[in-house]
Amino acid sequence: MQDQPALPAPAIQTIVQFAGGAPWRLELLHAHDHDMLFWITRGQGRAIVEGTRRGIGAHNALFLPAGTLYALDLGAQSFGLALTLPDGPALGFGRMARHLRIRDQQAQADLTAILDAMQRETARTAALQERALAAHAQLVAVWMHRQDVEPPATGNTAARRLVAAYCDLLVRRHRSGVSMAELADALGVTPTHLSRSCKNMCGLTAAEMQTQVSLHAARDLIETGTAPLSRIASHLGFGSAAYFSRFITQHTGKTPSALRHSRPAASKMPG
Repeated sequence: MQDQPALPAPAIQTIVQFAGGAPWRLELLHAHDHDMLFWITRGQGRAIVEGTRRGIGAHNALFLPAGTLYALDLGAQSFGLALTLPDGPALGFGRMARHLRIRDQQAQADLTAILDAMQRETARTAALQERALAAHAQLVAVWMHRQDVEPPATGNTAARRLVAAYCDLLVRRHRSGVSMAELADALGVTPTHLSRSCKNMCGLTAAEMQTQVSLHAARDLIETGTAPLSRIASHLGFGSAAYFSRFITQHTGKTPSALRHSRPAASKMPG
């Protein structure tokens, strides 16, 4: 029998390392093409997940399947770990975003021990490291399945479902140049109704949410790559390079060229 192909290796970092010295990477709404798990061990903050705002505190685990729109705003004294899971389903992770507030001390210690072991494995050079990291990640998946799922505090209301559907459209269509009004029409509601629902659920209007998604995508391409700015503008659905430049300047206070030249060293490679 032939060996099974090796799974892509999970990666463990502190949340500060994961952000790469650029807080906007977490604070602006965005999604990843892989699963993520955040484990907060100190401090507090706020998260927006699938359009619903929620408080985050110590011993909170936040699991985000690939494609989940989210933002994470943690206080300066907060600390936590970020686990990147390139192939979460193969490792046993589910397909539902989960926010777990872990009160049981043994459960807290169990997850911390697994993630600490992953950090030690990452720090050394050893044979079969990718396989070891995948095995640890599978233990994290088992740990998650053992925890009780808390029902959403807001309930599964019509507004919550609408805003979650809007988030899904933002993830899938943010490069198309489509307007917020067109997205509202695709959802069968008026822009005013959509914006009111978004504001009630996460504190942002529908237009503000769309702006954050576009801004995150733009900054990521500007600050981690070398593609011409005009190509980035076209890739993200902006009508012209001039409009793209005005958009970036309005929301960051810097031109795209200035952003590229002032990027932190840690941001020059994708996180």
